Amino acid sequence: MQNDLTQGSITRQLLGMAAFIGIGLVFQTLYFLVDLYFVAGQGPNAIAGVGLAGNVFFLAMAAAQMVGVGGLSLIARSIGARTLDDARAVYGQAMLISLGLAVLSLVLGYTLARPALGILAADSRTLDAGVAYLAGFLPAVALMFPTGIMVSALRAAGIVRPTMMVQAGTVVLNIVLAPVLVAGWGTGHPLGVFGAGLASSMSALVGLLVTVFLFARVQTIFARPIVLLRPDLVLWRRIVGIGLPSAAEFLLMFVTTAVIYGVIRHFGPEAQAGYGVGSRVMQAVFLPAMAVSFAVAPVAGQNFGAGRADRVRRTVRDAAVISSALMLILTLICQIWPQALVGVFAPDQAVIDIGAGFLKIISLNFLATGLIFIASGTFQALGDTRPALFGSVSRLFLFAGPALWLSAQPWARLEHIWWLSATAVLIHCLIAMGFLRRELTRKLSGLVPPEAVTRA
Repeated sequence: MQNDLTQGSITRQLLGMAAFIGIGLVFQTLYFLVDLYFVAGQGPNAIAGVGLAGNVFFLAMAAAQMVGVGGLSLIARSIGARTLDDARAVYGQAMLISLGLAVLSLVLGYTLARPALGILAADSRTLDAGVAYLAGFLPAVALMFPTGIMVSALRAAGIVRPTMMVQAGTVVLNIVLAPVLVAGWGTGHPLGVFGAGLASSMSALVGLLVTVFLFARVQTIFARPIVLLRPDLVLWRRIVGIGLPSAAEFLLMFVTTAVIYGVIRHFGPEAQAGYGVGSRVMQAVFLPAMAVSFAVAPVAGQNFGAGRADRVRRTVRDAAVISSALMLILTLICQIWPQALVGVFAPDQAVIDIGAGFLKIISLNFLATGLIFIASGTFQALGDTRPALFGSVSRLFLFAGPALWLSAQPWARLEHIWWLSATAVLIHCLIAMGFLRRELTRKLSGLVPPEAVTRA
């Protein structure tokens, strides 16, 4: 059943939710790492192609965040304020938007995959591998939309364990299917990189079906998982208004990653493969801090809706302390064993060296990245994600222009690109912290519980 996050120990709530969210994120990330692992034996071009195509995930996540973040914020605040009919209405409209985005992602994905990847691929073999992978992976992208809004609604209600278990099961299925479809184990018909994408899509379909089955059985707020209501444009504007800045954040991640692939393409497919593997390892390492930030949104959101300003502040403080401690440990690990972390997914020594070099430099801003995550989760809880967008825009401008200039210099090395990225993240963190302080002061000043207003 749903959890009341306006009572009890905040630290315990954050750690409890973050533990299950983190496990779920680990399994979600394993989709890409499993694909990389089984594709690695086909050479740097295949690794680079899968990594390049995986950047489409950021683009899809941008659209998913638009609905998921807006829906989670409004649903959590409605639950905190005990206005459950409003929560149901938001969920129904968010599901309607998600289904439309699922169809749109398939149409655009299959239409634009080759011309879009062709702009960034280092050579034709890398391009072919990326297009083949997307051909199998795009259904998984489409299924992410309806599954994501169900997960967001459950998270807003304080429920994370069932979705974690579903994600774990789908990754296990993906691990079983990947060698069968990629290498042809047991069938004698290897499908290569297309099989890697197809394994993810088949696993995502099973995950959707199981989530639909469990949805109404683990909470009492929402009666049905798939709700088809008449469009309510007023609610659409509220959902998108909150979620759009977060969506733009992921869109900027897509652009930033595309810029990196573009500026390093003249270093060859090994450079793109090394960056692809290193960035995937980095994302996996980020997961504990991301889990804490994802827990901030429902905990702080319910307390904000309940008028508990003191608990909102404590949520942010405790989350920042937990995230910082985790990130310092993870930074140390990446400084000591970068080659071991990358080597699992890249048998080619040149790819390992490039990926390890990226990871060692970029890990120096892990602490700053963790604080950016906490600020983003807090902005979601407060219902205004524009400050997070401003920070991301500043980061793009600080990185993209200088990176393009660097790529044209005969003396430039890959390490210069990585150092530039790390510096942009640090400045982004400073901007985010300034906005966080301002938003907490502005939104929590005079905040009182709804029942206090009623009595007055």
